[in-house]
Amino acid sequence: MTPHKKPVNFALIGAAGYIAPRHMKAIKETGNNLIAALDPYDGVGIMDSFFPDADFFIEPERFDRHLDKLRRLAHTKSRQADRKVDYVSICSPNYMHDAHIRLALRNEAHAICEKPIVLNPWNVDALKTLEKESGKKVYTILQLRHHQAIIALKEKIEKGPKDRIHDIDLTYITSRGKWYHRSWKGNPEKSGGIGTNIGVHFFDMLSWIFGDVKENQVNLLTESRASGLLELNRARVRWFLSLNSEDLPVNSKKNGKSTHRSLSIDGEEFEFSDGFTDLHTISYQNILEGKGYGLKDARASINIVYNIRNSHPIGLKGNYHPLLKKISL
Repeated sequence: MTPHKKPVNFALIGAAGYIAPRHMKAIKETGNNLIAALDPYDGVGIMDSFFPDADFFIEPERFDRHLDKLRRLAHTKSRQADRKVDYVSICSPNYMHDAHIRLALRNEAHAICEKPIVLNPWNVDALKTLEKESGKKVYTILQLRHHQAIIALKEKIEKGPKDRIHDIDLTYITSRGKWYHRSWKGNPEKSGGIGTNIGVHFFDMLSWIFGDVKENQVNLLTESRASGLLELNRARVRWFLSLNSEDLPVNSKKNGKSTHRSLSIDGEEFEFSDGFTDLHTISYQNILEGKGYGLKDARASINIVYNIRNSHPIGLKGNYHPLLKKISL
């Protein structure tokens, strides 16, 4: 990867999380510096592979103080004047995103936040106000928009008949153990529920390609399963999300696979299993060039998952996903 011309300084919140190494890799590959990191869990040896000299904190108060100190030193002739943090990358639990974005802006840094950028639509509006007040930007990682197969699909749809409504079936089953429901991910108030946790990136991708939401129907909504019909300007999307291994196809079970993903468009399977390796780095490159995705881009998917979370499922009515016939509602 070609590094950004002028190295800039990053801080990272959520350094021990699953997705954090992709952010460390992106910072490294774009030729920039990780100055400080925060996580209440101190098992962050992965940092040694990327930025062993970065300061590390387990208390957010001390981390905030450190960023503030570096910000103030930037206005002096101190040897640490060039260590002011320019970007704060946020990989914390979903319900903390809003507060951590505010921490970044308060310290005169841009925020780069994993999806969902926030849990509620009104949080987007509040952050837009803070963006204007601080003069800093809030970016989000929508990496599927950088996937070459998905970009090609978007171009194909845009060149096709404007009045055609495509029929889409989305199926995503990813097995999770008992730990999941004991963690913050199993608490809808903290994670946003299954639709937000494992579906938000798909809903963003589909609305990006097929347009605005016309109807958002939910047939099933439980802690471990959700399904519905999303009518977009140019597509009818029957979707099914599950955390239950029993919902996996027979072939997946035989082959010992714990995840099944399928996207069928007008009866044809759309394949995009490969090409995920460098998408976070590409996202960072775009952000550093001033072309990153922000609050406006995230709004559609936040609205979709918020409405799913607060819906009243209608059961086996209307145009529903075929897998629902195999499940006792």
